[in-house]
Amino acid sequence: MTITITAFANSPDRGLGLARDMRVRWALEEAGLAYQVRALSFEAMKQPAHLALNPFGQIPTYEEDGLALFETGAIVLHIAERHGVLLPREAQGRARAIAWMFAALNTVEPPIFELSTARLVEPAEPWAAARMPLVAARVHAQLRPLIAWLGERDWLEEDFSAGDLLMIAVLRRLEPSGLLAQHPSLAAYVARGAARPAYRRAFAAQHALFLESQATG
Repeated sequence: MTITITAFANSPDRGLGLARDMRVRWALEEAGLAYQVRALSFEAMKQPAHLALNPFGQIPTYEEDGLALFETGAIVLHIAERHGVLLPREAQGRARAIAWMFAALNTVEPPIFELSTARLVEPAEPWAAARMPLVAARVHAQLRPLIAWLGERDWLEEDFSAGDLLMIAVLRRLEPSGLLAQHPSLAAYVARGAARPAYRRAFAAQHALFLESQATG
């Protein structure tokens, strides 16, 4: 079995571990699976060879034994189900973990992504200063229920799951803005995830690819 994923040849996150291939790397490391990485330029991502794997021309993609997948949630769920990791064996617990996966990607991430876009792509627009507080307010509105749910819990449910993996990956996108630090309990939750050995291995591998891209320039 050979697993191959795609990643940015020169990631716009500048080695911070925020690109979405990090989520797949982390899941693979939690499963103890070896994998290969095919690094792509932005131009290569729009070529027919890659569009055959991801019609939207994005990363990451996942290939294994003739199966090609795109979308990080689908890939992480596949890894969890096929390799028996990151999901409880008990049916109700498994269903709840999957629900948290959807919550991370469909409820929590959209306003965070909007904030990132406002900060990095739109800061020079004449309406940017007026818009930023509105975008930040939408982020905080989605974080409050999450904070209330976590309470004193270490994880979203009894044990670390794919739901936590995706939620923590999503929340990390707030770090450059300083918004995560405004919520100490969420910052601590993210720190617990980032302290996992599998996360550290995934981060180191992604960061090494970034350093290589800088060296070869």
